[in-house]
Amino acid sequence: MFLWFLSWFAFVIQLGFGVLCVAAGLYYLAELVEEYTVIAKKIITLIVWVVAVIHICIWLLEEIPLIVVGTGFLANVVYGLLLKDFPFITLSSGRFLSAVGMLLLSHYLVFQYFTTVYHPFSEILAYFTICLWLVPFTYFVSLSANENVLPTTIPTKHHNERDAVADALSSKTSRRYGVLSIFNFIMRKVGKSVPARTKTT
Repeated sequence: MFLWFLSWFAFVIQLGFGVLCVAAGLYYLAELVEEYTVIAKKIITLIVWVVAVIHICIWLLEEIPLIVVGTGFLANVVYGLLLKDFPFITLSSGRFLSAVGMLLLSHYLVFQYFTTVYHPFSEILAYFTICLWLVPFTYFVSLSANENVLPTTIPTKHHNERDAVADALSSKTSRRYGVLSIFNFIMRKVGKSVPARTKTT
């Protein structure tokens, strides 16, 4: 009986270590995307194309309805449109809102299909991981990349008002999105509750 309780305690410890490892990996990926935005764009483009080909293969080789696979394929096309301005992603833009809408719609249709038709759990997890989550996850990791990229073009609506570089340098507050903003928020909260060490000379 004691070993049963000990096994659950060990499971909680292992889960905590697993969460810390995933968090460290996400933070590292976000830093890499911020540092190498051109390479990140090429990798995301490749992932979008691979997932699109996988959707076509699923439609040809499996018996999943066309409405489910087609919606996933169209969602992938909308994700690809976000690459036009990468790494600058505006959360209020039509492209981004369309991508979120297609993501929700494809999730709804896939949930509806897999709750009515039996498939092994490994196949369901594979479909969700590769066809639904992979591309949005890469965008989520790269949302904070647009903060550290200097503007090279002037948007047309601000062309007559100010220089783009001056706008970037004079902005007092910057909004952070994505993984790095979450980690920075947690670090600020933890920093307030944990006493700081003072060096003695």
